[in-house]
This record gives sequence, C-alpha cells and structure tokens, in this order.
Amino acid sequence: MGYLSNAGAFLIQTLFGIYEILILLRLLMQLVRADFYNPLSQFVVKATNPPLKPLRRIIPGYAGIDLASILVLFLLILIETVLISAVTDLPIPSAGGLLALSLVGGLRLLVFLYLISIFILAILSWINPGTYNPIAHLLEQITSPLIRPVRKYVPPLSGLDLSPMVAIIVLYLALLLIIAPLQDWARSLAYGVPPALLGL
Repeated sequence: MGYLSNAGAFLIQTLFGIYEILILLRLLMQLVRADFYNPLSQFVVKATNPPLKPLRRIIPGYAGIDLASILVLFLLILIETVLISAVTDLPIPSAGGLLALSLVGGLRLLVFLYLISIFILAILSWINPGTYNPIAHLLEQITSPLIRPVRKYVPPLSGLDLSPMVAIIVLYLALLLIIAPLQDWARSLAYGVPPALLGL
C-alpha cells in the first residue's frame, strides 16, 4: 500500500467515522431519552436530519428503536468498507463478508464511542467538577445505562467513584476478546484468506 493509498484510506475513515459517530449518538440519544434541548443534542439532530428525516417516512421506529438510524449507520459503514478496499490493495470483499464487516464495524464503533465518552467525562470531572457542562450532561445520559450497573458492584472508595475506570477496563477487554476475534472472522469471510496474509 503506497503513501497515496494510506492518505486516501485515512481521509475516508476520518470523514465517514465522524458522521457515523453522529448517527450513533442520535440513536443512543433516543434510546436513553436524552435532553434534546442540549446544544450538543441540537447539533447532532441538525447534522443527522438530512438522511434521517426522509428515511423515517418509509421506515418507522419500533419499540423505541430508531430503525432508520440503524440502517443509515449500517450503510455508511458498508460504503466506507468498499471505498477503503477500492483505494488500497485489498480485494473487494464478498457480499457475505461485507455484511459481516459492517455489522462488526458497528459494534466496534459502539464500544469505542462508550470508551471515548466515559474518558471525556472523567477528564471533565477532574478539570471542572460540580459545574454544568452541556457536553458532560449529554455524555452522562448516554453512558448512564452502562455505568449504573457497574456502580452497584463497585462502591466508591474514600469518596472516589471507580465505576468509570472499571467500565473502561471492561469495554477494552470486550474489544480484545470479543470484537477483535469477530473482526478477524469477518475479514476472513470477506477476503477468503486469514487477515494476517492481507497485512491486517
């Protein structure tokens, strides 16, 4: 893979990755019933409305789950995978492999989003504790379903809340022990050879 291919892959991953995170945030915001009047929430809504508003007329939500957001996220990851294959030396993945890569990519993005969100919350709590911050408020709402069960089993130690640290460790282990093997399996299915032979 040459320098130009590396640059092209980086640009594709960056541009698609940013919008995929916004779509995933929109999905999680709806699942946790986040404050949509939050300035950050408003930005996410306005940025993701162009593809979601028309699609929602065709694909309604189900049981509080925004199926249109899931479909857009899946399609974005799928297109990103095809484009990266096109600008690099990788062959175009098979249909089944492409489907598997897109599904695993969505799970990986979800874990990364939770990791980043909890990490940002921890930093903000050290820098400016006790003050309202719209970013921290939204991230607290999104990560609460994950942090709340951890707090039941990890009580504060001398007033220090260790639950975010435990959650980060668990999420990172999930990346290593669940997501990574799934990703290797999806790449083998997509390209027909072990990932190591492709330099992945």
